[in-house]
Amino acid sequence: MRKGILRALYQAKGYISGELISKRLGISRVAVWKHIQTLKREGYIIDASPKGYKLISSPDLLLPDEFIGLRQKVYYLKEVSSTMDVAKKLAKRGEEAIVIAETQTSGRGRLGRRWHSQKGGIYFTIILRPRIGPAHAQIINLMAAVSVARAIRSLFNLEAKLKWPNDVLIRGKKVCGILAEMEAEMDVIKFVNLGIGINANNPISLYEEGATSIKEELGRDISRKELLMCVLNEIEKRKSLLGEEIISEWKALSSTINKKVRIIMQDEVVEGEAIDIDTDGALILRTDKGIRRIIAGDCIHLK
Repeated sequence: MRKGILRALYQAKGYISGELISKRLGISRVAVWKHIQTLKREGYIIDASPKGYKLISSPDLLLPDEFIGLRQKVYYLKEVSSTMDVAKKLAKRGEEAIVIAETQTSGRGRLGRRWHSQKGGIYFTIILRPRIGPAHAQIINLMAAVSVARAIRSLFNLEAKLKWPNDVLIRGKKVCGILAEMEAEMDVIKFVNLGIGINANNPISLYEEGATSIKEELGRDISRKELLMCVLNEIEKRKSLLGEEIISEWKALSSTINKKVRIIMQDEVVEGEAIDIDTDGALILRTDKGIRRIIAGDCIHLK
């Protein structure tokens, strides 16, 4: 119900009477007043006068009531070990949900590496149930990276680029990391938990070399709600297009293709020129010993 009240306040762009809100939502004026008080306790500044209610400002929190129109349930936590941990339990229960946290105490990236999760960033996991086989799961990372890059480009006019397999860069510095964890049978994916961490308003370069945040690039704070909603909309548009369209989009934004790279795998290090990615999202290298297809590994761009 609070989502409906927020929608009415946002759409009004001025004062709107409690009577009009109550009629639209089919609730009493007392119920409207009670919901308004709850919103105020959450940090919304709402002026009340004989003319009605007016939204003055909203908090920089990624509260569920802000995300109007999403079909998935949104779980919001001020602090959590990792949104991936919470999403795994929800996915096993059959839920399709989005888990958002203001901070993570044990945020992680690929290979269990720590992901710094200070206040001001955007940290969330979305549960997906794609109709593809486990062998093609890498393309989900590419889809997510494209979605984040497109959102950053459209909102802030920053030249976000993609580094294989799952990083988003601005001016060669990491602004977003993506982690996909799945549960599958032999030929069927049960679910994929897609974890995304975006350096939004947090001063990440103080903590991590080679990283940046959108705030640092623009010199100002951004609306985290606007960015997260835009990313979710971009994912929604692409989550059923896990094929050649995603590959083409990824290539158009790639900072890896045509670069000399070093790929560090568990038991091998390979260097060569990245010349392509295939339909499963594997990186194709031209090396001194011939063409290599790399499914997974850490990619370092060489000068």
